[in-house]
Amino acid sequence: MSTIRTLLVANRGEIACRIIRTAREMGITTVAVYSDADAAMPFVADADLAVRLGGNTPAESYLRGDAIIEAARRTGADAIHPGYGFLAENAGFARACADAGIVFVGPSPEAIERMGSKLGAKRLLAEAGVPVLPDLDATGLEGPALRQGAAGVGYPLLVKPSAGGGGKGMRVLPSEDELEAAVASSRRLAADAFGDDTLLLERYVAKGRHVEIQILGDTHGTVTHLGERECSVQRRHQKILEESPSPVVDAQLRARMGAAAVAAGEAIGYVGAGTVEFLLADDGSFYFLEVNTRLQVEHPVTEEVTGLDLVRLQLEVAAGAPIGDDVREPEPAGHAIEVRLYAEDPAADFLPQTGTLTRLEFPERAGLRVDAGVESGSTVSVHYDPMVAKVIAYAETRSEAARVLAAALREAHIDGLPTNRDFLIRLLEDPAFLEGDVDTHFLDRPESAVLVAPLLDTDELRVAAAAAALAGQAAARAVAPVQASIPSGWRNNPSTDQTVSFEHGDDTPTVGYRFDRHGALARLVVGGEPLASEVRLLHATADTVELELDGLRRAFSVRAPGHGAVHVSGPAGQADFRLVERHPDPAAQTAPGSLLAPMPGSVVRVDVAIGDTVVAGQPLLVLEAMKMEHEIVAPDDGVVTVLSVQAGAQVDAGTLLAAIGEEEA
Repeated sequence: MSTIRTLLVANRGEIACRIIRTAREMGITTVAVYSDADAAMPFVADADLAVRLGGNTPAESYLRGDAIIEAARRTGADAIHPGYGFLAENAGFARACADAGIVFVGPSPEAIERMGSKLGAKRLLAEAGVPVLPDLDATGLEGPALRQGAAGVGYPLLVKPSAGGGGKGMRVLPSEDELEAAVASSRRLAADAFGDDTLLLERYVAKGRHVEIQILGDTHGTVTHLGERECSVQRRHQKILEESPSPVVDAQLRARMGAAAVAAGEAIGYVGAGTVEFLLADDGSFYFLEVNTRLQVEHPVTEEVTGLDLVRLQLEVAAGAPIGDDVREPEPAGHAIEVRLYAEDPAADFLPQTGTLTRLEFPERAGLRVDAGVESGSTVSVHYDPMVAKVIAYAETRSEAARVLAAALREAHIDGLPTNRDFLIRLLEDPAFLEGDVDTHFLDRPESAVLVAPLLDTDELRVAAAAAALAGQAAARAVAPVQASIPSGWRNNPSTDQTVSFEHGDDTPTVGYRFDRHGALARLVVGGEPLASEVRLLHATADTVELELDGLRRAFSVRAPGHGAVHVSGPAGQADFRLVERHPDPAAQTAPGSLLAPMPGSVVRVDVAIGDTVVAGQPLLVLEAMKMEHEIVAPDDGVVTVLSVQAGAQVDAGTLLAAIGEEEA
């Protein structure tokens, strides 16, 4: 058995922080590599040593295997941990590490190659007795041959790239109506994303659950499993919430699925931590999906219910240690749930957001774990995934874990960027979810549409707006050069409200307030309507406001980091406002029909030209940002009067892309 003395982490963000944390506990020296965009990120400061790769994009930095191996050579690193994504499942990089005499913390290049093709993996594991779904290699198939092959697989079917993962390029087809268009689109996306346009057509299970088994193999020929994770709550094939154990997997089914996963690992001679993903049908049958030859994003839930540190086990196995008897097939104790907190706007179809997180703080609660790669003041960059943190709760029961997690998210201070926090809270409190009634289409159900709605209702938003206005008034008086103790707008004979307006989505609540001659709050209205029959202001500073409404006392935390942003946290959750300027600059207004970039990104396709007649909803161009494509469509019928970008252009958020004018008679 060898000893790892210096570990280079070939990744970024929360997973780099996570690996560095365990390596430090083991007394291993750590090395970070970073792009220019990540120079100020926490993981760089966490490591003992750091090497600049340069550039901003993954291609310029974290995908440069040669530069990473050179960084390992310069720092004396004898092992490289790839984390997940980037080079984690790159057989060529694993082989280059071996050639350089560096331990690759993961499986062999041969195992990665065998599982890198979904089609090849299915063939191999079917021979090992692992149950699989009917499928077809669609390489080179067009027209009648494609339609005939798809019919042989059977509808509904799933179109998915054989290489890669993360749901990119995957499409569900109920019939052959859109078959050829879907295959062409998936081929293009697969070629762009993975450099391989091989496609797999696979029978689709309509109400399947995504259940995966964590496996661990050592260099002595032992492969074991560490239980299952339920990952059925997905949006666009991307996991949103994961938990362990699954609410529908009993001990008998766990043993069957675990045995199949171990058989898969043994068939490829697996070494290290990996995941075998299955589709679980409602009749208890299950089918192999793929093997992820790396650590999974959702590994913390397995750690919480088993008490094991998977990164430590990875490092021990990579150093040649055998798997101990205490690690093999542990029974889960308690329940753990993880959610992925993203910088994205649910109200705008979950568009990724970029910018600065002015504040990021979570409460301290028993059973709460936060794996974050950013902190207050960090920038969420256009170049990488917009994940803010993985938030995990562990408790004795599933319902308690959900309550702890929802409460922690509600109490967290997350300022500066829109996130999916409200969506996650609603999800954790949804009756169907709490009953375990989920499948991979849970979020596509009509009744799940309510999950996208803001957490605070209209009445709660009105109270939050009032708190924001009163905190602003207190802040103004605190810095007043004269008579700071007198409320703003004070008159000997008060008769007029002081007013302030805020933007909140499409709403613009206006708060009116008035103090009497003794400094007490005499009137408080929002939108011209009183908040309650009896209103008392108990306390107000720039940071805190306490109101008593009809005898019910509420306390609010208020943050105003600048540029008009105001964040209010109260018992119901957080509201984010923007102060409306009393005298806005007319030059900042845009013409009717103007289409602005909703985020920074690159223009990958332009489908119209100036002078073209378009109809409402017609695609005009496509933006790509943060691994996703976003169609920009015509808001109304009309004519393209402005087209200021072309394919390949890089744009910032707010850039004018096009404008639609009225069609001339």
